[in-house]
Amino acid sequence: MCLGIPGRVIEVMEETGLRKATVDFGGVRREACLAYTPSAGPGDYVIVHVGFAISQVDEAEARRTLEVLRAMGDAVEAERGEPLPPAGAGTAAP
Repeated sequence: MCLGIPGRVIEVMEETGLRKATVDFGGVRREACLAYTPSAGPGDYVIVHVGFAISQVDEAEARRTLEVLRAMGDAVEAERGEPLPPAGAGTAAP
């Protein structure tokens, strides 16, 4: 199973000619490539799959998706190699 996880773009930078971002997944931050979401910027929500932001979504959709993924628990942990942070974890939404 392949999952895309929603997160909020915190910072955008360019690295070796690629637009990349630090993306916050409810307190867990990872880097993601923005090649497929060129208009994404700080504060925007993106769906990240294997290190690539593959689409932009609004905050409400990001929250709904995270709720569904949290309900799936074990499947998400197996895909990511770590569990999603609990709802309300960290300082950033979602």
